[in-house]
Amino acid sequence: MTTNTKQVKELVDLLTKNNLDELLIEEKDLKIHLKRNTETKVVAAPAVAPVAAPVAAPAPAAPVAAAPVSQATPVADDAKALKSPMVGTFYLKPSPDAAEFVKVGDKVKVGQEICIIEAMKTMNRIESDRNGTVKQILAEDGQGVEFDEPLFIIE
Repeated sequence: MTTNTKQVKELVDLLTKNNLDELLIEEKDLKIHLKRNTETKVVAAPAVAPVAAPVAAPAPAAPVAAAPVSQATPVADDAKALKSPMVGTFYLKPSPDAAEFVKVGDKVKVGQEICIIEAMKTMNRIESDRNGTVKQILAEDGQGVEFDEPLFIIE
């Protein structure tokens, strides 16, 4: 593949638009590694408390089958959910043979690394945006996640 300035500019735009710290592209005889000179870490944005008073949901008329594990569990209190800041693959461990960053019941602090989201071959370390206890882990290790999808319940 031959590169030109237009292609490089498109890659830089991709890096900037998606707020990525680095981008690595490898082909047969070409390797492009772009890295932004930034000290900013990815931190999940704090959830906004609902404006209206919560309303109790009616009880289901018939038993409901459990949702598959690969789907996110509905969150009772959206304000307690730590959500994904990007689209990518969710990992609870820094490597396959390492221990998980957090488990249900663990206490976390603001800025503590709690998972990784891989986006475009870049490992983005996700930190807790609040102090509290991990009550639920809503995403499965190795599962794809969407932007703003609840990942953890932290109270």
